Amino acid sequence: MSGCVAARSAAGRLFLRSTAASLDLRRGAGDHAAASAPLQGSIGDIKTQADLPAIPLYTMLYRLIFKRYYNRMHELQLYEKKRYGRMFRVAIGKNHPIALNSVELVEELLRKEEKFPCRGDMAGWTEYRDMRGLGYGPFTEEGEKWYKLRAVLNKRMLHPKDAAKYEDVVNGVVTDFVERINYLRKMSTTGDLVPDISNELYRFALEGISRILFETRIGCLENKIPPETQEFINSISKMLTYGSFAGVLPKWTRNFLPLWGRYIDGWDGIFKFACKLIDNKIEDIQRRLDANQEVEGEYLTYLLSNNNMSKKDVYGSVAELLLAGVDTTSNTVMWALNKLSRDPKAQDMLYQEVASTVKGDRIPTAQDINNMPYLKAVIKETLRMYPVVPVNGRLLTSSDAIIGGYFFPKNTIFVLYHYAISQDETVFPEPQAFKPERWLRDGRVRPHPFGSIPFGFGVRGCVGRRIAELEMHLSLARLIKLFEVKPDPTVGEVKAINRTLLAPDRRVNFHFLDRNNSAT
Repeated sequence: MSGCVAARSAAGRLFLRSTAASLDLRRGAGDHAAASAPLQGSIGDIKTQADLPAIPLYTMLYRLIFKRYYNRMHELQLYEKKRYGRMFRVAIGKNHPIALNSVELVEELLRKEEKFPCRGDMAGWTEYRDMRGLGYGPFTEEGEKWYKLRAVLNKRMLHPKDAAKYEDVVNGVVTDFVERINYLRKMSTTGDLVPDISNELYRFALEGISRILFETRIGCLENKIPPETQEFINSISKMLTYGSFAGVLPKWTRNFLPLWGRYIDGWDGIFKFACKLIDNKIEDIQRRLDANQEVEGEYLTYLLSNNNMSKKDVYGSVAELLLAGVDTTSNTVMWALNKLSRDPKAQDMLYQEVASTVKGDRIPTAQDINNMPYLKAVIKETLRMYPVVPVNGRLLTSSDAIIGGYFFPKNTIFVLYHYAISQDETVFPEPQAFKPERWLRDGRVRPHPFGSIPFGFGVRGCVGRRIAELEMHLSLARLIKLFEVKPDPTVGEVKAINRTLLAPDRRVNFHFLDRNNSAT
């Protein structure tokens, strides 16, 4: 046991003895409070983090590098849960992060959330911004400043009614995406094969979120993609690929491993692209003002005209929203299509629902989505199996806490193993099976609400959640209405690799067969 951990252990026990009467040992309130792990019945039964099993740093490095878990860290969650139990500590840094891979423990922690929840160690992200003199955004800012920033960003985006206002924008991009799919089909030897669907969905998602954030089209769905746009796509991929372990490896590894440099290059490309589009919008607004024209616009115009946000804040926030919006939508739709292509029964159920709701040549609307519960269930099940963020974090910033019968002092970092929870058969029977019906409100027992929280929880939840859901639902509904999707047998089994998000381990191709309608 290290001296640091031993000191915290002694301090924790002293705290328990001296403040026993004031400790709040009650469980977090909520619908599933009875299901949470019970706290120990007396002060003497409460343990400290020193009593938890620990993973040494050298063991973690060995598994990441020599056991090649560096791009399969979601699978490493399953291994660690089996070996170390539902809660353990990772011996990295001064304050050992505490891993939680039990739905009851995650619920208990999140229901005790502070006024300004802290996501945890975002040092890799904030260090880059500090290096380049850039502002923080909704993922990197903390404390009261984060709270005020989110109050601005939430408007015109977070409420379902606000997201629905972007329906025409999203549907316009979906129409262009369908045209792109038809073009690729015609180019194939079979007349229906679309190669590398992940790249195509990336282009679709980037075009969609850029249209919302920058109020402009950037040419992602043109047959020849603009070089700057392709460079941005490559930058996102690079940042996410190397970012998954850039924040885990000690700083001294940067002297002989190229990972950190590639991670920085990825961020440089992301901000170069985003800042240029923001500057273009600022120039456009200024030209209108100079000409005494009325300035109207959507999200970016709203941000730039808000007195509570500086230009630096806009740079940081829009870049992070753009980043989150691209990978989240594209990967989720890809995994949904992959599962549906290999489950004809589920695909037919979805088609029947969409076709009966959106008849003829009519294009699905946001209101139609509310009448398609199976479509929503397909997306929810996909996000369960392939969480947008397979691991998340929280940092106790204002007070000590007791979680699962263990005392944790202020500044403890918690790592939430969402992927391990999503694969827990006590939470999701047959976790490896694609079963959208488990999410239907048809009288059956629904899953634990903390079993799958792909967009986070509470005030720290994803600000772009409603926009992402709108894009996923509208695009998937249109694709399934127009095409029967079948897998390319030459691809084989598609598995997930971790690049911060869960991406496919190979190029994925689909056959898109025409259905008996011609709507586009």
